[in-house]
Amino acid sequence: MKNRKIEFKWALISAAMYLLWMLLEKLAGLHDKYLEQQQFITALILIPSFVIYILALSDKKRNAYSGSITYKQRFLSGCFLSLFIVVLSPVNQLITHYLITPDYFENLIRYTIQKGAMTKTQALQQFNIGNYIITSIVAGLITGVVFSAIVSFFIKSKNIHHEQEK
Repeated sequence: MKNRKIEFKWALISAAMYLLWMLLEKLAGLHDKYLEQQQFITALILIPSFVIYILALSDKKRNAYSGSITYKQRFLSGCFLSLFIVVLSPVNQLITHYLITPDYFENLIRYTIQKGAMTKTQALQQFNIGNYIITSIVAGLITGVVFSAIVSFFIKSKNIHHEQEK
C-alpha cells in the first residue's frame, strides 16, 4: 500500500468535493424547498468526480511512473482510487446526513408520500442512512471501475514502446 499514496490523496480530495457538493445542495435548497430538482442536480456530481479520476491518474502517471504507464497500471490505480473512495463513503454519508442536512430524510419521505410515489412504510424503508451507505458503496464501486476503464484508455504514455509491453 505504500505505493498508493497518490490514490489515497485523491480519494480524500474526492471526499472533500462530495461534502462541499452536499453543502452547496443544502444551501441552494435542494434538500428541502427544491427537493423535486435535487435528483437531477445530484447527478451532475459525476462531472467533478470524473475530473478527479483524470487528475488522479495523470498525477499517478507523472509522479509514480515518470510519464510512462501501461493501461493495466492506470486501470489498477483507478481501481485503488475507487476502493479508497468507497471506504470513505460511509463517513461522507454520516457527515452529510447528521451534520450538513439532518432533515433530509424527513423531507424526502414527506415529499415522496405527498407525490404518491410510495407509501409511508416504503419511504421509511427506502430513505434512511443504512440504505444510503450501501448505495454509496455499490454505486461508488461500479462508477469507479467504469471511470477507471474510460480514463485509463485516454491517459496515454509518451513512451509508445513501454505502452505496448502491457
